[in-house]
Amino acid sequence: MKTLRDFNVKNKKVLVRCDFNVPLDEKGNILDDFRIKQTIPTIKYLAKRGAKIILMSHLGEPEGKVVESLRLTPIQEKLKEYLDYSITKTNDCIGKETKKRVLEMTSREILLLENLRFHQEEKKNDENFVKKLAKLGDIYINDAFGVCHRSHASIVGIPKYLPSGAGLLLEKEIRILSKVLKKPWRPLVAIIGGVKISSKIKVIEKFLKKADHLLLGGEIANAILAVKGILLSQPIPEPEVIKTIEKIDLTCPKLHLPVDIFISLAVLETGLKEGYLRQGGPGQIKKEEKGYDIGPETVKIFSRIIKTAKMIFWSGPLGMFEEEKFAKGTKEIAQIIARNHLAFKIAGGGDTVLALNKFDLFDKFDHISTGGGAMLEFLSGKKLPGLEALR
Repeated sequence: MKTLRDFNVKNKKVLVRCDFNVPLDEKGNILDDFRIKQTIPTIKYLAKRGAKIILMSHLGEPEGKVVESLRLTPIQEKLKEYLDYSITKTNDCIGKETKKRVLEMTSREILLLENLRFHQEEKKNDENFVKKLAKLGDIYINDAFGVCHRSHASIVGIPKYLPSGAGLLLEKEIRILSKVLKKPWRPLVAIIGGVKISSKIKVIEKFLKKADHLLLGGEIANAILAVKGILLSQPIPEPEVIKTIEKIDLTCPKLHLPVDIFISLAVLETGLKEGYLRQGGPGQIKKEEKGYDIGPETVKIFSRIIKTAKMIFWSGPLGMFEEEKFAKGTKEIAQIIARNHLAFKIAGGGDTVLALNKFDLFDKFDHISTGGGAMLEFLSGKKLPGLEALR
């Protein structure tokens, strides 16, 4: 796979696929600009070498329609804060006006194309749409690791028509995550929590083979315990996930599940019942209850293991950290990971990033991945369409 460094970009129109899909508040303000900041080194590299830089990204799910609240104007303003170059934006990502604007570009100029997903052809990987995008550039650079698991036009289509390579961010993601898979520092400890077991079951399978210890929490652990008959009267996942869980050996010495949890009533109409909270074992949860956080004994067990690690991978909170009374488990585990100064620490996933920001531990990790689903698929051993297209 070629990288940005393999090209002479001077006076060349360089199409850069970025992942500027950042969370916005109701007024359109950016809540977390982490993904934007991570692409800045690639943009600066191109600008210093005299490229004509054309940035493109999606934002949200406009479903192939122009949605005013999902225009990339906030992205444009945020980029201006980090770059000393002028940044202009088009009203569309294709069309006569966009093509004319690209032809007028000068060296070191930065142009941001409007939201790719305003066109349904982006997700469909429509060939005509691909060709229109490709005609805007001389070179294509993918710096959007977070969407490399999608077979979309701007990810897999353009490399068929232009010389292509990985940007600095994408190159870094591949290098670090490949080390976890191929040559990890040992002991390797993987910590997986969160809600969606369907998106994480394959990576759980992989880490049961690759890691020295696998620590599970959150809804992920609850789903496994439910399938195994330990959590009675609790929701169980879809049939395909059940088949995989049934193969998991709970007596495997690598596998560590919660031994105690904080329990509350789960009331659909009103949410958590105020004041109702108790601690117990996973097998003690009643039909009308739910486990929302790991307990102190589980924290102690997990902590002893984490302290021995030389490499740590973490994806997914270990409880409902958004609620203060269920945040303690996730916070304490995050702090213990941060205090292990001998380990190389990697984290990823939207909720994990939110938790690290909430607990002011973001800068204590060596690498925070910009990918959620892409990161999990990569670590599970799947081939990502975006990476295969560059090869």
